[in-house]
Amino acid sequence: MAAEDHNGGGRSALIFLGTGCSSAVPNAMCLIQPSNPCDVCPQALSTPPDQNPNYRCNTSLLIDYCPSDGKHSYILIDVGKTFREQVIRWFTRYKIPRIDSIILTHEHADAVLGLDDIRAVQPYSPTNDIDPTPIYLTQYAMESIAEKFSYLVKKKVEEGKELRRVAQLDWRIIEENCETSFVASGLQFIPLPVMHGEDYVCLGYLFGERCRIAYISDVSRFPASTEHVISKDGAGQLDLLILDTLYKTGSHNVHLCLPQTLEAVKRICPKQALLIGMTHQFDHHKDNKLLTEWSEREGIPVQLAHDGLRIPIDL
Repeated sequence: MAAEDHNGGGRSALIFLGTGCSSAVPNAMCLIQPSNPCDVCPQALSTPPDQNPNYRCNTSLLIDYCPSDGKHSYILIDVGKTFREQVIRWFTRYKIPRIDSIILTHEHADAVLGLDDIRAVQPYSPTNDIDPTPIYLTQYAMESIAEKFSYLVKKKVEEGKELRRVAQLDWRIIEENCETSFVASGLQFIPLPVMHGEDYVCLGYLFGERCRIAYISDVSRFPASTEHVISKDGAGQLDLLILDTLYKTGSHNVHLCLPQTLEAVKRICPKQALLIGMTHQFDHHKDNKLLTEWSEREGIPVQLAHDGLRIPIDL
């Protein structure tokens, strides 16, 4: 699965809109207090972001799904704080004209705070008279978002309130288990519950028939039932595992860090893995060289993904 820089006709593709942590990269503190030693953050501002893999927005994936009829559908996983920036940068580059469906992994800020900006990629209507975009999420996420964005959830304007233009969303509740799949814009997804800290369940997703892909952006531990579904020794080998890795060393209470990520990759044993969710500890080119060495030893190709990476793929 080689990366490709142009929009490729009648084939599906994965587009990494963001590959960074919640605070994104560059880290603001490294810029406002430059005495703190950091090589990555100043360098992330030294060249345009589309030429700089160390510039990372909030983790998000766009699936450009093109089935046999040749009609493209655009499925967005997560809508974080940096969504507008991602649209300006990558939708324009890859000629993405719209969003057909949205899928949420969870309701934390880096996954949902861009929901207000969905209106910017919907047809303009001062009366909100447009077809709403389907959005798939758990009941827990729905309840949290109803508090954060009550105006996006309520269908009727309260008496005495002015009608305002807001994003039009069709909220669709999904189950938190591997047994209950759902279909978004013609593509089937299987939820993959994982622990994001021991008190919180986040969802990854398994999708694709010709190529089996698992996307797991926020995880600290895999329940046995989920790991079985995506592992070579369980339900079958993945063609591509897209997996969380927050820090280069040590451990974290709610995310995998590189040592744990690589152990998980060895257990799951996909044909290939791409890592996402990185902080400024990672230097893309230097650390990918180290990962190439690891890959050669272990026999599983692993690399850091980067914002704007586009991978043509048969789904």
